[in-house]
Parts: sequence; structure tokens; C-alpha cells
Amino acid sequence: MPLSNLFPSLPWPIVITVFNVVGFMGAIAFIYAVLLEQEKRQDAVFVVASASLFVYSLAVNNVIFMFLSAGVFLVAGRELIQILRGKHHHSTDDKEKTI
Repeated sequence: MPLSNLFPSLPWPIVITVFNVVGFMGAIAFIYAVLLEQEKRQDAVFVVASASLFVYSLAVNNVIFMFLSAGVFLVAGRELIQILRGKHHHSTDDKEKTI
């Protein structure tokens, strides 16, 4: 475990279990976010899911997974902020053209 050098006195089997639970819940939340219809709620769930997956990727020391989860966190967070500020709009013309 890469974090065990920083905190040698922690009970590591419990900490590893907590990291695994956080990662598993993040994966479930990520899958749930894909199924959501409302964009504001979807982005909020993506932010929470990617943050928890980033914590898990730190625990397992996977750089590619850290980059992916941080990227999803930043993009979904930016879009959520734009929606909350009223600067993000979809036009119905774009949806009709793709059908």
C-alpha cells in the first residue's frame, strides 16, 4: 500500500477495506449517473462519483485512473457550475438534427 509509509500506525486492513468500499460506491454512482435523464442531477452525481474514484485510485496508486477520474471531476464540475449559473443551454434544434 503506497500510503502506508506516510501513516505507519494506522490499522491497514480496515483502511484498505474503507478504500475498497469508497471505490465500489463510486463505481455504482458512476453507473447510476449514466442512467440519469436530468442533466443537472447527472453532473452532480458524476462529480461525487469521480471524486470517490479519485480517492480509490490514490489508494491503489494508479496514475491513469487518477488522471481519468480527475478529468471527469473537472469537466462535470465545470458543466454543473455552468448549469447552476444559467449559462449552459441546450437547443431543441440540435436534438432534432441528430434523429
